[in-house]
Amino acid sequence: MKNIVLIGFMGVGKGSIAREIVKQSDLVALDTDDIIESMENRRIKKIFAEEGEEYFRALERKVAQWLQKEVKGTLISTGGGFFKVPNLSKIGTVVYLSAPFDTIYNRILAHPDAKKKLRKRPLFQDIEKARNLYEERSGLYKKAADMIIDVSGKEISDIAKEILKKVK
Repeated sequence: MKNIVLIGFMGVGKGSIAREIVKQSDLVALDTDDIIESMENRRIKKIFAEEGEEYFRALERKVAQWLQKEVKGTLISTGGGFFKVPNLSKIGTVVYLSAPFDTIYNRILAHPDAKKKLRKRPLFQDIEKARNLYEERSGLYKKAADMIIDVSGKEISDIAKEILKKVK
């Protein structure tokens, strides 16, 4: 079985949806940000602060190469910019989790640990910059995707079912 690769803007719910897909299937999940944090033995926020975005993007490309060569039949949730790796389509079926910016932002704010959720996302520190980045990336996510799932107003369990049904 091919891998399933979840892409989408930061905060759209890739991790939560991945955990639900694992519950509903026999898939194992990997998270590209978790892999990078393990490789570097430091948090994404710290990597950005100390090394910059280009260094982080190089780490994403390294992880993408490994995923393509070594990982099969796995659910892969990605960081918000991972969709830019050149071999994305070779890693697996790419599923774009789509929602309007305000829906994503309000979802983060409604989380019980909203401050931590926002701190964890370096590119979300300036809301207008984040909104502009969202606008810039929306079309690119669509181009990169094999399928688009609108997650707005849906329960996570229903989103997981929809993805599993469509990728089979």
